[in-house]
Amino acid sequence: MAHEGFPGRLFTANSPPLCQPTPMDDRKLRYDFNKLGKRLRRDVSRAIADYQLIEAGDRVMVCLSGGKDSYTLLDVLLSLQRAAPIDFELIAVNLDQKQPGFPEDVLPSYLAALGVPFHILERDTYSIVRRLTPEGKTFCPVCSRLRRGQLYGFAAQIGATKVALGHHLDDVVETLFLNMFFGGRLKAMPPKLKSDDGRNILIRPLYYCREKDIARWAQTREFPIIPCNLCGSQENLQRRVIKDMLTQWDRTEPGRVENIARSLANIAPSQLADRTLFDFASLHRDAAASMLIPLQESPVYE
Repeated sequence: MAHEGFPGRLFTANSPPLCQPTPMDDRKLRYDFNKLGKRLRRDVSRAIADYQLIEAGDRVMVCLSGGKDSYTLLDVLLSLQRAAPIDFELIAVNLDQKQPGFPEDVLPSYLAALGVPFHILERDTYSIVRRLTPEGKTFCPVCSRLRRGQLYGFAAQIGATKVALGHHLDDVVETLFLNMFFGGRLKAMPPKLKSDDGRNILIRPLYYCREKDIARWAQTREFPIIPCNLCGSQENLQRRVIKDMLTQWDRTEPGRVENIARSLANIAPSQLADRTLFDFASLHRDAAASMLIPLQESPVYE
């Protein structure tokens, strides 16, 4: 259900594009570009409306890593900011983790040219990640934990009311299967979450967006992508296995991944087995109703 800040359908066919594309001679390319932009706007607008991710007066801290997802997140939110019927503030924040070879000038130059308020946090979490990660293990768990701590703490310092993360639909479904296959839990990523310390509200505006759309948009927009060399050099990550599985499903069973994502919003606790969500112990036959059903004697065969 849409809330009063963001109506259910924010954009129309006459809405301005996310940004003005460079001149294209090929009409088909221009058509595809505009169609993709409208789809991303629609998906983000729907997520915001469904879960009240952004409200009037919000100061939204957009976590910008330099990857395709966070660039697209900022791009779409800037479009929403220009067209939305409410006022909200966007502040881009990048955490420079001091990884060797990290191009320190790319994001400041990009954001300054864009005219977006931004902060670059310089924190040497790289050396901590290397020190705390056992040999043969992936860096991601320690890295993400340290990164969240730094970013969430800074959000409180600048008075951000929301912290926007770049996770998309594929991330959500991948996390669901990772937790099931390797953790024995039915758990994914919610579109909106209060941090453990209660200081921050985390939002995922790309919740309905497919990664393939984001990748195409990033390529078309020619974002200055900064690869993550810390974990990207590691092979056989469990998430990669899950990602390959979803890619195969997209080829052979189109729509399956979207259906899995939709199932997360259509949960029937009585059809699962979690005793904390449903009181199985108190389930008993309805005595009055059972008396209305005559007992059928079993036939006797000689």
